[in-house]
Amino acid sequence: MGRPPTIPVETKQRIVLAVIAGEISVAEAARREKVSEQSIGRWKAEFLEAGKTALATGRNGPTSREEQLESEVIDLTQALGEAAVEIRVWRKSAEGRLGPSRTSR
Repeated sequence: MGRPPTIPVETKQRIVLAVIAGEISVAEAARREKVSEQSIGRWKAEFLEAGKTALATGRNGPTSREEQLESEVIDLTQALGEAAVEIRVWRKSAEGRLGPSRTSR
């Protein structure tokens, strides 16, 4: 038997919020979405635990992983800019020795 399809986070969130708000029962949500009641129970528990953790830490800003990735993006953008400048310098140097290139016309 194959692996069940991955359910988008937005769908899980919508289901969990509907269950928490009492708009729908876990059993009904499971039938509608064609997932097990255990899955919905697990999503709800994970949702509530993550919310509790967020309240306890009081963090509203980016996570340390997001900060790390943003730093990497800045470093890579700078390296790309430096490489582009080096390529321009090499092309100009080559044109001086070899004459204009066909692509520079």
